[in-house]
Order: sequence, then C-alpha cells, then structure tokens
Amino acid sequence: MIKLIKFIFFLFVSYAFSFFQISSANEKIKIGLLVPMTGPNKDIGQSIIKAVGLAVKDINNNKIEIFPKDTGSKANQTLKSAFELSQMDIKIVIGPVFYESTTYLDEMKNLTFLSLTNKTLDLPKNVISAGINSTSQISTIKKFLELNNVQKTIFLSPVKNYEFEVKKGIEESKIRIYRNYDYETEPTKLTKRIEEITNYKIRKKNLENEIKRIKKTNEPNKKVKIKRLEKKYTLGDVNFDAAIIADFDESLKSVTTSLLYTDVLPQNKFFITLNQWFDESLLNQTDIQPLYYPSINKNNFDEYKIKYFNAFSEDPNHLSLLSYDLVGLVYYLSLNTNLKNLDKIFKKKNSFKGKIGIFDIKNNKINHRLNFYKIENQQIIEIF
Repeated sequence: MIKLIKFIFFLFVSYAFSFFQISSANEKIKIGLLVPMTGPNKDIGQSIIKAVGLAVKDINNNKIEIFPKDTGSKANQTLKSAFELSQMDIKIVIGPVFYESTTYLDEMKNLTFLSLTNKTLDLPKNVISAGINSTSQISTIKKFLELNNVQKTIFLSPVKNYEFEVKKGIEESKIRIYRNYDYETEPTKLTKRIEEITNYKIRKKNLENEIKRIKKTNEPNKKVKIKRLEKKYTLGDVNFDAAIIADFDESLKSVTTSLLYTDVLPQNKFFITLNQWFDESLLNQTDIQPLYYPSINKNNFDEYKIKYFNAFSEDPNHLSLLSYDLVGLVYYLSLNTNLKNLDKIFKKKNSFKGKIGIFDIKNNKINHRLNFYKIENQQIIEIF
C-alpha cells in the first residue's frame, strides 16, 4: 500500500515558494487566529501573532489575510471571537492555544480549528490538536527502547490533569511497559513513593546485613570487603532497565533526585522523559545525566529562533513555531482544496513537512515524527 506523502517547504534563505500558484487570482486566503491578546497569557498570544506575520512574510503572497481575535483565557470569550470570525466568512482558524478554550467550539460547526494544544481527549469534532501530543512522544521513546533492546521499562506519571493523555499515548503507541506507577508531587509523598518503587529499604537492609555477615566471618580481605561495602548505599539491583518520567520543570527534577537518593543512577539505568523543548536549565543538572527525551528537530528550531529574534529582537515562545508551520500548512492546502472543504482533508491520512518536522494527519489529529535527544556532559546530543 502506497502512502501519500505531501511536503510543505517554507521560504527560508534556502527555500522558495515561487512554484506555488493560487488557483483563483481574486480569491483571498482568509485565516482566523484565536490567541490570548489580553490577560495573563497575552505574551504568548503576541509571540504567536508575530510568528504568523513572519510566516506570511516568508510565503510572500498578498492573497493571505490573517484575522486575529482575542480569546483571553476564557472559553466563552473564545466562542464569541470564533463567532465573529464565522461572520467574516472564514472557514479555517489557527487556535485557540489552550485546551480549556476549546470547550464550546463544537457550536461553530462551519469552522475548523487548528488548536495548539497537545491534548486530544474529548475535543470537539471540529477542533484538531496540533500540539506535540503524548502519542507522538511515546512512539518516539518506543523506537529508542527497541533500538537499545531495553527489556523492562517502568512508567512514572504524576497525578495531574494530563495523566489520562499519557495513558492514551501509551495505548496508541503500543509501547511495552513493564509496570506503570503514579505519584503525588508533594516532596514527602514523592520520596516515599520512589522508595517503594525501587525497593529502597529492602536494598538498604540487604547492605547492612551483608556488612554484618562479613564482620562475623574469617574471610580473606575481610576489611577490604567491608570498606568497599561501606561506600555503597544499597545492595541489589532494581527490577527495571529504564524509567520514563512524564513530568516537567522542578517536578521532573524532584523525581530524578529521588531516584538518585534511592541509589538508582542514570549511568546504570535509562532516565527518559517527555518533550522538554530543550530546557537549558537541565544542562546544569549533571547528576541526572544522561537524560533522554523526544522533541522536534533542534536545528530547525534554532534556525527559527534566530530568524524570529532578528525580526523582533526577542526570543519566541515555543508554541509560536507551531503557529508558523500551521500558516504554511493552510496555505498549501488552499492551493489544492477549497477552504470550505478543509474539514474533510483532516480526516484523511496525509503527511506534511514543516520547519517543526514531518507530521501526519488522520482522524482530526496531528501526530509529529519527532527526533530523540540526550543531555550529557552539559550538552544536547541528537541520537536520531
């Protein structure tokens, strides 16, 4: 069976859009944009608006028109703005940014929304998740585990509002997990939970018992053996080869620190986490390295950040790269399909290429083909 692959190439220094032609000389490509322009997330919204403007400039076709509308941080405001876009005969909308803003959008059946959320559960049928979802990430982790013939992998998930998304990613990716564990992020509860998972108290008791046993014997090199054991924290291995930690920021660091405390070291077991968007604060956490995770293509992301900074003298929010690619996607589709029929396109199986990398569309969901990286010796290293 031949899989249809379609490629989008955006106009960077080495790219050109000159071979694209608009099917109708008088037809405008009208794209709605739903982002927070007021409220606590307005900086994210402004970064996305700038990125969209940058994409339009790079495509260099005056038929594209962008219509930004404010979502604030409320679902009812999002619905109001979406209605205003529908009154302007717009059919395709980039946004909203956050999952919570999609709540009432099923009322706007004449619009198709390319939301930047990475959540896929319980979305309205006319909302397509364009974020880096859990299935994309865990599928990439699965590839790494298979390449390294890892036999026993445990999955650690915090009790947070995305735990069901993670479970869906595990199911859809068909990754082989030895055992799943959840944990509370409160420090005392977390430490206790990691101790249970790693059998820390038993392994610590094993060490104490072994030292006592040797002290009672007449074994040769008795003192040397005891001295060597006294440098250890535990005795005996844990029953897994890799730990996938579905967490971020300080909570992620707390989990890895708890693993270190229980004498589980990244030099002996694979420490793997989810997409960290190349969080530079992890570079200085040398005690938890090597640390592995899936993400978008770093070289493309770095090129985009330079391009954005040169244009606006500031660093972009990572979500703005998603919106940059989505403008190119809508533009490409408009060359081949009437925008009124775009909802049908997103139900079919197709693949596209943008600056974020290759992403596959099927059943109103976008899955990304991600790269895989490790942080080691304070450097980010691409594995594949």
